[in-house]
Amino acid sequence: MQAFGFDEENSVHLLQYVQDGGARAVAVRDDSNAWRVEGVETILALAQHALKHGLSLADAAWQARGEVLDLAALVAAGRLLAPIDHPDTAHCLLTGTGLTHLGSAEGRDKMHKAAASGDTTDSMRMFLMGVEGGKPVDGEVGAQPEWFYKGDGSGLVGPYDDISMPDFAIDGSEEPEIAGIYLIDADSTPRRLGFTLANEFSDHITERGNYLWLAHSKLRSAALGPELLLGALPDDVRGTSRILRDGKPIWEKPFLTGEANMSHSIDNLEAHHFKYSQFRRPGDIHVHFFGTATLSFADGIVTEPGDEFEIAAAPFSLPLRNRLTRSSVDAVKVVPL
Repeated sequence: MQAFGFDEENSVHLLQYVQDGGARAVAVRDDSNAWRVEGVETILALAQHALKHGLSLADAAWQARGEVLDLAALVAAGRLLAPIDHPDTAHCLLTGTGLTHLGSAEGRDKMHKAAASGDTTDSMRMFLMGVEGGKPVDGEVGAQPEWFYKGDGSGLVGPYDDISMPDFAIDGSEEPEIAGIYLIDADSTPRRLGFTLANEFSDHITERGNYLWLAHSKLRSAALGPELLLGALPDDVRGTSRILRDGKPIWEKPFLTGEANMSHSIDNLEAHHFKYSQFRRPGDIHVHFFGTATLSFADGIVTEPGDEFEIAAAPFSLPLRNRLTRSSVDAVKVVPL
């Protein structure tokens, strides 16, 4: 088996894009160059090829390297797609975990002081459970995180596409974070393909109204950045989230993620998601959002259709940009059969 040929110090990513004429293709890139991956049209197909031939995803991409690509030209033309999808959107599940990040020292201090006084909310108690037991050692399973369902693959939005809030929503605001991408193999084992930049996107006013409405606030679209990072996620990921209105920034703030800034380990979040057998159905794709501690909503920003969300973080070299729109949804009436 040929070993992966990139320098280990380089970040290695996969991308999906549209060629001249409309056909899809896959690219692999390191910190310097990008190449077309021959023989496949999707990252899912490449992953299936890797499983069939006993290869890592990185080796499968390296062995099929073809022509060198002008990645900047693909970006400028808007041809990059979300780095994962499934031909049957019902077999792609969008889920996530919340209260997973430590946030600012001030925020943590407030939570601990409230806990000491006995004046704790369910959210505070769950956060503290993660702080105390979210990073188990020696293969143990730790504290259970908050968990939510966002929908199926029909809700995935590409890295430059519009992201739409339904007309019944009260708010549509960004959540800058990292998502893990998984394929369930023929033996029902979850295989992590990699990590991608994400805008999990929620209705925070609905969620604030009553925490039992969290499920309603999450059932909507989510955007993925163009790059799938192969290998391990750095422990300390630092990025910037901002909102532009009429081309000018109205809000900008750094955000921190990666396990050094989280109250749960990624292994623990994965263990609690995939412990359910219905999430280990062979052939399914899972997009799992790991949470954030940075929101424009928390700073009093009210988003408007036309606003543009921009999220950037190393080791992802390409930012995620989506314009907010509001969709019209026809009233639904159930008709007896």
